[in-house]
Amino acid sequence: MFVVGTAGHVDHGKSTLVHALTGIDPDRLREEQERGMTIELGFAWLTLPSGREISIVDVPGHIRFVRHMLAGIGAVDLALLIIAADEGVMPQTREHLALLDLLEVRRALVVLTKCDMVDDAWASLVEEDVRATLEGTTLEDAPVIRVSAVTGAGLDTLRAAIDDALQAAPPPRDIGRPRLGIDRVFTMTGFGTVVTGTLLDGRLRTGDTVEVVPGGRSLRVRGLQSHRREVEEALPGTRVAVNLAAIGTDHLTRGQALAAPGHLEAARALDARIRALPGETMRHNLRVTIHLAAAEAPARLRLFGADEVADGAEGWAQIVLAGPIAAAPGDLFVVRLGDQTLGGGRVVEVNAPRHRRTDPAVIDRLASRALGTPEARVLAALERIEPCSAAALERAAGLSADEGRLTLDALIEAELVHRLTPAAGEPILVSGVTLARYEETARRALAAYHMAHPLRFTMPREEVRGALNVPQREFGAILGALAPGIEARGEGVVEAGWEPQLSPQQLAAVDAAAGALAAGGLQPDRISFEPAIAAYLVEAGRAVDCGDGVLLDAAAFEGAREHVMEAMRARATPMTLAETRDLLGVSRRNAQAILETLDRQGVTMRVGDGRTLRAVR
Repeated sequence: MFVVGTAGHVDHGKSTLVHALTGIDPDRLREEQERGMTIELGFAWLTLPSGREISIVDVPGHIRFVRHMLAGIGAVDLALLIIAADEGVMPQTREHLALLDLLEVRRALVVLTKCDMVDDAWASLVEEDVRATLEGTTLEDAPVIRVSAVTGAGLDTLRAAIDDALQAAPPPRDIGRPRLGIDRVFTMTGFGTVVTGTLLDGRLRTGDTVEVVPGGRSLRVRGLQSHRREVEEALPGTRVAVNLAAIGTDHLTRGQALAAPGHLEAARALDARIRALPGETMRHNLRVTIHLAAAEAPARLRLFGADEVADGAEGWAQIVLAGPIAAAPGDLFVVRLGDQTLGGGRVVEVNAPRHRRTDPAVIDRLASRALGTPEARVLAALERIEPCSAAALERAAGLSADEGRLTLDALIEAELVHRLTPAAGEPILVSGVTLARYEETARRALAAYHMAHPLRFTMPREEVRGALNVPQREFGAILGALAPGIEARGEGVVEAGWEPQLSPQQLAAVDAAAGALAAGGLQPDRISFEPAIAAYLVEAGRAVDCGDGVLLDAAAFEGAREHVMEAMRARATPMTLAETRDLLGVSRRNAQAILETLDRQGVTMRVGDGRTLRAVR
C-alpha cells in the first residue's frame, strides 16, 4: 500500500484529475464544490493496472492554504506535480516544488493537465520550461506526462507511470511501533469520533491501545477503515480512518498523533540540520512557524556556529517550540515566516538539553547523530535517557527489537556501550562516554572529600551516589563498572590504593589517642578526641565505636567479645546486662554499649531482659 500526493498551483486541475483517475471527488466540502477550489485535504483511492492499491491525498493549491497542503504532503511515497498546459509554471508551482524538495520527496511525476486546451507545440514549450524549473531539485529527472481530464487522453499512461514509479519504491518501514499523524478529526453517525492519517512504522489493530501525543491520553481503537472498508489490521503506509472509543472530537486536533504507548515523545525542542531555500535567510533567534507532518507550531531558531543560514546553505540549529508537537528523529519539517517558506530540515534529536552555540563539540555530536545509522540513533538516544534498559533504548531510538539487539551487540563489542547488571532487576546500559564521565566525576568528588577529610579512609557511598546523580538501584552496578580504578571498601568508596596521608602532627595525635585507649582497656578515661582522629582509629581497625560516646581499643573489645561469648556458651539462660557488667568489670553504660555493638555485629541477640548467642562463632 502506497500514498500518492498532488501538488501544484491553484486551478491547475489537481482535484479534477483525481476525480478522472479514481471516480471519487476529493472536494468533499460544499464550499469547495461551489467555488471550484480546494480548501482542505481531499482523499481518494485507486487500483492500478498491476493490482496495487494506492491512496491519493489531494492538497490545496492556493497560497492561503499552504499550511493545509503541508499537512497532507509529508508522508507520501510519490508526488504528482500538476501543471496546467495553458498556464505553465506559476508561483505556487514553484513553492510546492520547493516544499517537495525540502521534504525530500524523491519519486514524482510531472503531469501536464488541460492538454486538450493547447496544441502540441505549445505543450512542448511548456514542457521545456518545466524541465528548466526542475533542474537542481529532487524532481529533476521526473517523467512528464500529458493528460486531459476532460477527454481522458493520457490517463491510462499516467496510471501505468504511477505503477512503474511505485514498483521501485521500498516497502513502507515496519519496526513494530505504529504512529499515525492526525490530519482530520470528525464524528461519524453511529460510530463516534474518527481520525484519519497515514500510518507509519508499524501495524494497528482493532482493540489496540494507543496514546495521543501530545496529550498523553490512552485510548482504545474501536474500529479501523481503509478506503471505506472495515479492516481488522491496518498496515504501515496505509491511509487509515481510526474509530476511537470514549473521546469527543473537541479533545483531538490535527497535528496530534496516535502512537504505541511510550514510543513517541511530545517534543518541545528539536535539534536539527536545516537548509535555507535559495534567496532566503534564517537568522539566529528568528521566530518562525514549524510544519512537521500535520502539526504546526510557533518556534524560535537557535543556530549553532553561525548567526544565519542563507541562500541554499545548510547549518545546525536547536528549534525551541512554543508548544509541544509529536516528533521523532529523522522527521522532516518546513520552516515558514508568515506566508513565506524560508527552508526546512531534518530532526536529529528530540528534547535535547540546551547547548552552547559556540561549542564545536555540539556540532560534531549533531553531525554524528545526523548520519541516521542505527548505531548513531542508539548512541544519541542513550545519551539522553541513560542509564536505561535495552527495551527503553530500542523505543527511544525507534528500532525494532531485532535491529536494536544486533546494534547493541555491535556497540557493546566495540566498548561504545556497556551492559551493567544491578543487584536486582534487568541489566542497564550506559555509553562508554558516560561511564568515563562517571569515573571522572567520582575521582573529583573523592579528591575533594579527602582534601576536606584527610584522615578518612573512604567517602560514604551515598555521598558518591549524590555526586554521580544516579538512582539507588543502578548505583551498585555503575560503581562496579568503575573498578579497578575506583572501588567499594566496606561502607564507603575509595580510589584504588588510597590511604590517608598523615602529617607528623596528625600521626603523633593518632598514636597518643591509640595509646590512651589501649591503656584504658574496657573502661578508658573520658578523653575528648577530635572526631577526625576517632574516625581514623575506627577505620584503621585500631578502635571500635560502640556508640553512646564509648570508644574502645580494638584489642580490648575483641577480648571482651571472646569473654562474653565463652560465658554465654556455658549458660543455659540468657545473660543480663548486670551480669555482663560484672563479668567485664565495667560500668553499666559501657556494658550496654558493648552488648549493643555485639548485637549489631550479629554475635548476640536479645531474649527478654537478657542476651544469648545468635550463632556459634
